Amino acid sequence: MKKAILVLTVLLTGLSVFGQQQIEIVNDCNGSKLTIDGKPFFLKGMNWDYFPVGTNYAYSLWQQSDDVIQAALENEMPLLKKMGVNAIRQYTTIPPRWIQYIYEKYGIYTMINHSFGRYGLIVNGIDYSQTDYCKNDIREELLKEAIDFVNTYKNTPGVLIYLLGNENNYGLFWDGAETEDVPVEDRHSTSVARCMYELFNEATQRIKAIDHTRPVAICNGDLLFLDIIVNTCKDIDILGVNSYRGESFDYLFKDVKEKYGKPILFTEFGADAYNAVTKQEAQKEQAEILLSNWEEIYLNAAGLGLYNNCLGGFTFQFSDGWWKYDQKSNLDVHDTSASWANGGYKFDYIKGKNNMNEEWFGICAKGKPDNLGLYKLYPRIAYEVLSNIHGIDPYLSTPSLIQQHFDTVRTRINNR
Repeated sequence: MKKAILVLTVLLTGLSVFGQQQIEIVNDCNGSKLTIDGKPFFLKGMNWDYFPVGTNYAYSLWQQSDDVIQAALENEMPLLKKMGVNAIRQYTTIPPRWIQYIYEKYGIYTMINHSFGRYGLIVNGIDYSQTDYCKNDIREELLKEAIDFVNTYKNTPGVLIYLLGNENNYGLFWDGAETEDVPVEDRHSTSVARCMYELFNEATQRIKAIDHTRPVAICNGDLLFLDIIVNTCKDIDILGVNSYRGESFDYLFKDVKEKYGKPILFTEFGADAYNAVTKQEAQKEQAEILLSNWEEIYLNAAGLGLYNNCLGGFTFQFSDGWWKYDQKSNLDVHDTSASWANGGYKFDYIKGKNNMNEEWFGICAKGKPDNLGLYKLYPRIAYEVLSNIHGIDPYLSTPSLIQQHFDTVRTRINNR
């Protein structure tokens, strides 16, 4: 009997490898596209996580019982599928079997993300709270982790993209994990950044040597250090950016096209649903900004006539994070304190004051959990908006039809 089980396991493993999808970037006269087995795939993604009210980053859904995990997924994945989301972003805490489960049951892919030292690491018993990418022992550790990373996920159905980092360039300035004002480049940070991006590229090479069936991306904080990226990151396939510029990404597509030439993927973007001035929920304002962001993303897809270099994006985020302000206290309070300032969000920006509410970025509000940690979601206007626009495939449309559809949705928001 044991021998039969062993044979079956070998056969299934062999089938998994043999049937591995080929996911790659195709560049032609129309621009850059992500393709799956030769078919264009436009990314309508979501930054999805699961943190019950009262918990913080120390909580992991994947450490709960299978029954709880399945119940949580059954509560949320149908909502994502219904709104047209075709990929989620997850960190390396998720076991491969749950990536496969989400893909096979709900048809949703996963962009799997290794933080690559963003939140510090331990090397040879030394705890580095801030990663120095120029130190040899740290570099060796991160390259080892990159190899372990790809070996863990390489044969997993549903893995779409390998993503390295999470705005690690900002991590060169910030003391901790909490979001602060966007930093300004200086001489010291530039020298360390060069070490970091060189290491990103070397890790990419190591990953590709093990698995050539999926593209590799890095996640940058907007375009800070783009000039260094251009000179050092020759082997990455996709420039992922976390970009919070308000209702427009402005010249971002142009800069990446003209200076780098790699396709761009928005690994994070979005708007909070709280008005820091009026002290009230701001559902319409959030929805309007997301609508404008997605319109630019669609119109910069390959073949649409603008910069033709956008693969799609991952909206930030699916549900509110009640733990994100202060991160260790008042975890059962939906905090309305703004932690950083951004003039791109004009609806509540006052010069000299913070207006970005980290705990209110969800397109769904979150209810209190039951004794298993399961909770109910309450979709905001933004959920309805994304449901309306994700039905469009930009590769099967035209700029005029896309703009017409977005204008129709915009009118609906204004009439609410």
